[in-house]
Amino acid sequence: MPRAATKAAENLGQLLVVGFDGTEMSPRLFDLLTRVQPAGVILFARNIESAQQTHKLLKDCRACVREPLFTCVDLEGGKVDRFRRITGSAPSAADVFASGPKFFRKHGEIIGKTCHALGFNVDFAPVLDLAFEASRSVMSSRSVSKDPKQVIRYAREFLAGLAAARVIGSGKHFPGLGEGNLDSHQDLPVVQKTFKRLWDEDLVPYRVMKRELPMVLISHANYPEVTKDKAPASLSKRWISDVLRKRIGYKGVIVSDDLEMGGVLKAAPIDEAAVEFVRAGGDLCLICHQQEFVEQAFETVQRTFERDAAFRRRIGESAKKIAAFKRKHAKLLRMPGPPSQEKIDRLSRQLWEFSERVRLQQMAVAARAGAGA
Repeated sequence: MPRAATKAAENLGQLLVVGFDGTEMSPRLFDLLTRVQPAGVILFARNIESAQQTHKLLKDCRACVREPLFTCVDLEGGKVDRFRRITGSAPSAADVFASGPKFFRKHGEIIGKTCHALGFNVDFAPVLDLAFEASRSVMSSRSVSKDPKQVIRYAREFLAGLAAARVIGSGKHFPGLGEGNLDSHQDLPVVQKTFKRLWDEDLVPYRVMKRELPMVLISHANYPEVTKDKAPASLSKRWISDVLRKRIGYKGVIVSDDLEMGGVLKAAPIDEAAVEFVRAGGDLCLICHQQEFVEQAFETVQRTFERDAAFRRRIGESAKKIAAFKRKHAKLLRMPGPPSQEKIDRLSRQLWEFSERVRLQQMAVAARAGAGA
């Protein structure tokens, strides 16, 4: 193997962000992280008991990996909130949006401050999906408006709030779940929409914000009128390389949604899905739970790398992009010191006060609307 390929082989784990069970470092987790050397880890409510415990767990994960580590969480507020047990509940994107623009940046900032205090440097938010009626039962308060201009307005401010708190954001779920009526955690949503309609509606936030989104997360939904097949966008070269990279011109890091979700596993086993996501142009594979799945994906990526020259080139491109991204954001990837209980109490109080302001503003808006009826 050429020297460049040998170097890339050593960094294959840099295309993985992994989740796991447990609230502390275990021999099994230590073995996985030291062997795979992933680009990042992602924590969920099952991993989070207290602020100090979460910080220590992330610090212990960082100690296992040579390269700077993405320490990730999926935190939007509302129904997607991993910190309820630590700071209380954050308001949803829809509630904040309904309260008015003056709340948008503060929403990202208050979430970002808590992320940073606990040791997280990546938050997979905001949602850029349009709030069409078709997806209301699935997305509910996660999406803010069916008007892409309003989605952009909220997302820009939310991202600015995250950045002020030294946290990296990610737009999701490309190319858009706004007209999907199934939950991709269990099923494969099928969006029957032409490319022109998607381009003029769902893709507008990505087109306008292509230089503002550090990361873009790809959905497990099928768009048959565009791809003429049954594959999810997460495995589609048409969507990832042709549309997002070339036509839109996005140059940031492309992340899969969790490859353990039913929406993608109905199309391919997890190890094949990881290979196909990378082959299609993706950079970071999210595998959020089972260690066996992480190992299967890693081993199949390794074998494919060894025998497939085109795949080696594709791996090399992503490894180079991720390394450059980590160098660019090196200061953000540094681990802060452990949070004091006083700091957590202060963040909890700030979140409660913000939530109350949002609630009272919503009541005032409703009262004005009632008076004008």
